[in-house]
Amino acid sequence: MAVIASRHRSLALLGGVLLAQVLLLAVQIKRDSRGRLLRVWVVTATSPFERSGAWGVGRVRGVWDHYFALRSTSRENEALRVENDALKLTIAQLQTKAAEADRLAVLLNFRQAHAEVPMVGARVIAASPGNASQTIEIDRGERDGIKRNMAVITPDGAVGKVIEAYRDAAQVLLLTDKDSGAGAMLVGSRVQSPVGGTGDPLLVMKYVPTDEDVKVGEKLVTSGMDKIFPRDIPLGTVAEVKPGNPFKQIRVQPAAKMDRLETVIVLLTQTPLEFKTETPNGTGTQPSDANAGQATAKSEKP
Repeated sequence: MAVIASRHRSLALLGGVLLAQVLLLAVQIKRDSRGRLLRVWVVTATSPFERSGAWGVGRVRGVWDHYFALRSTSRENEALRVENDALKLTIAQLQTKAAEADRLAVLLNFRQAHAEVPMVGARVIAASPGNASQTIEIDRGERDGIKRNMAVITPDGAVGKVIEAYRDAAQVLLLTDKDSGAGAMLVGSRVQSPVGGTGDPLLVMKYVPTDEDVKVGEKLVTSGMDKIFPRDIPLGTVAEVKPGNPFKQIRVQPAAKMDRLETVIVLLTQTPLEFKTETPNGTGTQPSDANAGQATAKSEKP
C-alpha cells in the first residue's frame, strides 16, 4: 500500500511539473504576434459559453420585450376598436337625424305651401304586424281635431283614412288594405274609377271598361268623389294593364311609400290641394284650385 501511495505521489508531482512548464511556455510564447498562447486558450475555451449566454439572454430579452409590446398593442387595438364602434354608432345616429331633418323639412315646406288648408302633421308610432290588416297608428288624436274618415297623406301622395280617433292617437287604414279604397282618375284620359287594396303592395283600379285606352306609366290622382280625399292628390302610377271581360285588370304602384311611413299629414278639411303633376307629354305642371274644375270640364267635352 505504501508503494502504491508513493507511486501516485510521484505521478502527481510529475503532472504538476509538466503543467507548470506548459503554463510558463504559454506565458512566454506568442501566437501570430497577437497575444500570448494562454490567453488564446482561455478565450477559445470560454467563447462558446459566452456566445451561448449572450444568445440566451438576447432571446429572453426579446421574448420579454415582445410580450409586453404585444400586450400594449393588444390594449391599443381594443381601445381603437371601441372608439371605432362608437364612431360608427355616432355616424348612424347623425345619418338618422339628417334623414329625419330632411323629412321634416319636406313636411314644413308642404305645410307652408298650403298654409290656407287646415292640416296636422303626425308621427307614425305603430303599424299592423301582418298583411291581414294594413294599418298604422299616429300620435295625434281628437285633441288635435282629428276625426274619423279624415284623409291622411304625405307630400308624395295619398296614404289612407282615419278609421278610429282617440284622445291622443288615431288609427289609419292604408290604401293597400283589402278593405280600403279611394275615388281615382287617370290624369291623361280623365277616366274615373275607384282604386282599392288587396293586401299587396300594389293597388287595383276597378271597373275600367275594356275599350278604354290605359297605358303603363300613366298617373292617377284622387277624383274627390269619395268625399274623403280632396281631388288631384297623387294616388300612383299604372304598373300593369291586362285585358279582361268586361273590365281591364289594372295594377297601380302607390305614390306614397307605404312601407316607409314615419311622418304623415292629416287633412282636417276637403279643401283641394295643389300637387305637382305630370301632363301626358311629360312636362310638369301645378294647376291651381280655381282652374282645376275648368280643366276637368273641358277634358270631358267631345
